[in-house]
Amino acid sequence: MNPRWLDPLAHSLRRGMGRALADFSMIREGDKVVLGLSGGKDTLVLLHALSEFRRRSPVHFELAACTVAFTGMDVSQLEDYCRARGVPYMVLRHPILEIIESRNERSPCSFCANLRRGMLNFRAREEGFNKLALGHNLDDAVETFFMNLFRAGRARSFQPKFFQDRTGIEVIRPLIYARETSIAEEARRLGLPILLGACPYAGRTERQRTKEMLAEMKTRVPDIFANVANALKTLDSSDRWRVSREERTEKKERVFRGHRTLG
Repeated sequence: MNPRWLDPLAHSLRRGMGRALADFSMIREGDKVVLGLSGGKDTLVLLHALSEFRRRSPVHFELAACTVAFTGMDVSQLEDYCRARGVPYMVLRHPILEIIESRNERSPCSFCANLRRGMLNFRAREEGFNKLALGHNLDDAVETFFMNLFRAGRARSFQPKFFQDRTGIEVIRPLIYARETSIAEEARRLGLPILLGACPYAGRTERQRTKEMLAEMKTRVPDIFANVANALKTLDSSDRWRVSREERTEKKERVFRGHRTLG
């Protein structure tokens, strides 16, 4: 075991996560939280942070970790790390990469994320957990915002916390205020057992291209990440362009008449 695995989390990350937990009421007394542990830097740092928070906080909650493992994925170091942090660990093995290849998926990352989250939700409900913790950070949120803006014409990103009606599981993202660079630096400092090369699609996705675009934008707008985060929290309905009810009705009627003509 690496002795640095027992070191306390950096103060800035601990403070940021504490603010996120408080701002969005993420963890309450008696919660049973399962963390989706991918083996990447974000989820490893999140496990470190939540296990430390569990020990220090007056709020009592249970914490476990679960990995949805690709075929042949070696999770032995993740097992050692969870044991060192006193966190029960589960592994769900599934041929995700083989499924992606057989389906010739155009959006492998989205498909993989949805599949893994579905499996995590099922296991969480099966084991009696009521919350699923994911390792998304501020960079992920801002990248998602711009991907939605450019590709779908919608000014939105994922929520720091949301309840899933179908499963009864609440998803929380305690690292939502943390920058990716800070997480990467902390993972190196703690010597966390990051699994490298697990995904063959890494670096070849739309998200990677958005990440590179934002890195360039940040040289001209240093506060872009903080500004987008503030916009997502303060988005006011008065800022929206509102189409009147009459215009919407007329537009629907034109579309209907057009369909009848085509028919």
